[in-house]
Amino acid sequence: MPLHYVYLVLAVIAETIGTTALQASQQFSRFWPSFLVIVAYGIAFYLLAVTLRFMPVGIAYAIWSGLGIIFIAIIGFTVFGQKLDLPAVIGLALIIFGILIIHVFSATSGH
Repeated sequence: MPLHYVYLVLAVIAETIGTTALQASQQFSRFWPSFLVIVAYGIAFYLLAVTLRFMPVGIAYAIWSGLGIIFIAIIGFTVFGQKLDLPAVIGLALIIFGILIIHVFSATSGH
């Protein structure tokens, strides 16, 4: 796996941690989850910026945000008990297919 994909995956993980902490912060009323939000988002944006040295911003952001959406939906379901209806699941599946199409077929994805 090219190094810029490692940076991108780490950025997605950091963003996912930050967004999960955002839910746990209860609108920034709890200190440690709020602190984690700031740190995790800082790391996520730094790693996304490093990724942009190698990939176009549109492609990197599509993969970053798409994977983040999928991961957060899974965490929301498993950790916070948030249910998804069929249209939401279909929409998430389309996001996954979109990411796969970019990765497999696009010459601009930097692989």
